[in-house]
This record gives sequence, structure tokens and C-alpha cells, in this order.
Amino acid sequence: MPHAPCLFGHLVMLSGLYSANEGDNLMDRRMFLRKFLDLGKKAAFLHLLAGCTNLKTSASQTAEEAPPSPFKDYSLRELAQEKLHHGDDRFVNPFSTKEHGNMLRVLHWKLFSQNQFRSYYDQEQVVPVSIDWEPIRDDGALSVTFVKHASVMIKDQDQYILVDPVFSEIFRFIKDFTPLEFDVREIPRPDHVLISHGHYDHLDTNSLAALDRDTHVISPLGYDDIFADLRMNNRTQLDWFGTFEDGKREIIFLPCDHWTMRNPIEGPNTSLWGSYLLKTASGTTVYLSADTAYFDRFQEIGREFSIDLAIINLGAYEPRWFMAGSHMNPSDTVQAFKELGAARLMVTHWGTFRLGDEPVYFPPLEIKREMEKEGLADRLVHLNHGETLFL
Repeated sequence: MPHAPCLFGHLVMLSGLYSANEGDNLMDRRMFLRKFLDLGKKAAFLHLLAGCTNLKTSASQTAEEAPPSPFKDYSLRELAQEKLHHGDDRFVNPFSTKEHGNMLRVLHWKLFSQNQFRSYYDQEQVVPVSIDWEPIRDDGALSVTFVKHASVMIKDQDQYILVDPVFSEIFRFIKDFTPLEFDVREIPRPDHVLISHGHYDHLDTNSLAALDRDTHVISPLGYDDIFADLRMNNRTQLDWFGTFEDGKREIIFLPCDHWTMRNPIEGPNTSLWGSYLLKTASGTTVYLSADTAYFDRFQEIGREFSIDLAIINLGAYEPRWFMAGSHMNPSDTVQAFKELGAARLMVTHWGTFRLGDEPVYFPPLEIKREMEKEGLADRLVHLNHGETLFL
């Protein structure tokens, strides 16, 4: 169990550092214990969620600075066919050599890193989400509804496809800025649920439990125990470039530069992660990036697929020294969009939970600014939570 000391040992070490200063009256014992336990809970969650990379990596990895893939001579399809992302007892990321699952790095971020955005937090607002489902039900073509966080409902003619459903708070100590104002039973019954990876803000068991048990779930390899516990056995597991087809539409699971972990004792990457490409029955092709760092394969994806709408996750990207190995920032996102060759861009993964340093309302402002700088403002689709794009 190599990762258990990583989770708890660093907290114990931190406790010792503070205890050594007790005589200096820097913090009385009870205040320290309260702060320590609160920090422990938050750090443990972020340890499972964020970009816990090697402490030796101090510089931000941007689109311009990203190193070439270790397997740069292989195409994405060759990587998948030869299963170079399959390790002995877990999956490996062939696009990065960064180590994930380092608890000390999380503590370094939360305790010692300067947060340049803190003064903006008092401008964050709770914005309840309401959705009028009737126009969506009545529309017979294609629509995309931004529910909250990275949760998107796509209606493709007569079928509903729900992506990474998260309907409420995921942990009590992580504030939900976009609570749903409606009962989740009002949501149209999804025909397919897409799960991108296992981080708790994407695979939420409480939200999945609110769905019918016989709902068809499409997920990466792994996660068997989770879906067995939920008794959701109508499931298709996909490896990279695996496909699901129903005669009208095709769903393709694609590689991306990320990782996953739910249990620090098991450690990272015991299950797979990835992006999705949806060739709809309506004729539109939608790319769903899921969580990913910038990597040098977006152009390859764009060459293989003609993408009408790229839905890219943008959020939890600051500070860059910590988050760049897991999430793109606005400039990375614009670069990825250009390399994908997509017609339009929409961003999600913002506004609901503050998982990075940036305030929850920053991503749409910053992506708008970046797209304007590149002369691409007319290709940006902005949806607030609860709003729908009809295509």
C-alpha cells in the first residue's frame, strides 16, 4: 500500500512542524487541531482530484512549453492498438512523465503558495440553476444544455446523452456555487451516461444513484466495483478508440493527458480516463475534452475528425506550477481549439466548485479575452449554467 503514507504521513509531519512551535504561542492547541483536521479533509480531497505532480517540476507547462510525448513517434491509434497506456497493475499516461498522487505537493500549495486571487473571492456569488426542459423535449434536432460544473445534457433527435453528471455538492467542505433549483427527477431520462474518469467531481455516486439503475453507462475501463455497488449493470466499457454505436450515432473514446484516482491507498490510475467524440444522428460532431492538460496531439485529433463543436473543460487551472499537468488554462484552451480545427468552442468545468485558486467566475471572462486576442470571438459559444444551445 505505497500511497497510504503519502496521504497521512505528510499530515503527521505537518503536525510535528506546528507542535514544535507551541511554545511560541503561534497557535493554541485547539485552534491548531481544528485547522489541521479541516486542512486534512480538504487536502485529502484535492489529493484525489488535482494535479499532484512531482515537486521538482516548478515551472508552468503551457502550450508553448509542453515537452514532446515520450511516445512521439507513435500515432494516437498506434498507442491505443499497442496498449502502451496499459501498465502491469495500472494504466500509464504516455503523454507525460509527471508523477501524480503526491500529497506533499498539495500541502505545499495550500499552505505556502501565494494566492494572487484571494481578493476576488468576495465577488463570487451563488447562482441557483433552473432549466426549462420543455423546449428541449420539443426540439427534434440537436441541443446542448450546460447543467453545472462539467455536466452537460446533449439531446440528439430522440435520445438524451448525459455527460459526467454532478447534481449537488460532492463534499461538504467544497462550496457549491450552482445549486439546482429543480428536482433531479425532472431531468429527462438519459439514454446514455458518459463518464470521462473517476475524479469525484466527474464520477459522483450520489448523482448516478438518482438515475434509473438500468440507464446505459459508457465509461472507461475499470470502475467495476463502483457500478456494481450502484447496481448499474447496463454498461459499456471502452478503451482508447473504443466505440459504441446504436445505428444512428457513434461515440468514440479518445486519449487525453490526465490521470485519475479515488482511493489514495490504491494510488493513481487503477482505472482509465479519456475524452469523447460524439458523431450525432443529427450530423453534428461534438468533441468533449473532459479534464486534460495541454498535449501535443490535439492537431492529430483534428486531422482525423471534423469537429463542429469542441466542449473543453476550463477550470481549476491556477496556480500553473501545480495545475498545468492536469488542466488547461485559457491560453492553452485557445491553442487546443485552434489545433482541433473545430468550428465553435464552448467551455465547461467552471462556476460550480472552486477547485483551483482562480475565482469560479474567472474562466468565461478569461476565455473571452483570449479568443478576442486571437480574432476568434465569433466562434465562442457562451452558456451560463442552465442554458441551452440549439444546433
